[in-house]
Amino acid sequence: MKLHYTKSNILKGAIIYSAGDTIAALFLNEFSWSRFMGMVFIGATLYAFEIPNYFNWIVQKTKLYSGIKLTLAKTGLAIAYFNPLWIGRHLLFIKLFSGNFNAINSHLLEIALWSFLANIPISFIANYSIQNKMPLNWRFLASAIFSALMAIYYALSETIF
Repeated sequence: MKLHYTKSNILKGAIIYSAGDTIAALFLNEFSWSRFMGMVFIGATLYAFEIPNYFNWIVQKTKLYSGIKLTLAKTGLAIAYFNPLWIGRHLLFIKLFSGNFNAINSHLLEIALWSFLANIPISFIANYSIQNKMPLNWRFLASAIFSALMAIYYALSETIF
């Protein structure tokens, strides 16, 4: 499988992920320029590289399936990617870029787990739509927008959970 890392995805990742996190940070009165720039960096590098390539992998992995098996496999694989470890890593990035190093502990994984579990119904619907209704070249954008909305939820999940 050929890996893709495009200028378009770099720009989309930088803008959309940082926008979602900025909204969350403003809600929580935690905005900082270092956090903003960190999320621009993560969105433009790590997320812009790994997410589109994972979505391409899903297409390759499920190409022999059809019908309900295809739909459920694509949706399930997308949900599996955005698992509690992914959420925990995202929360870790927030703490790192905010300079809140003392908040980096195992409690982040507990928050990530509860956040993931509470979000499964919404995540199922969103990932079903992204993986089964969107053309492949639009999936990163759609996923980034959904993730930006979820970034607000993940940031607030520390307060909720």
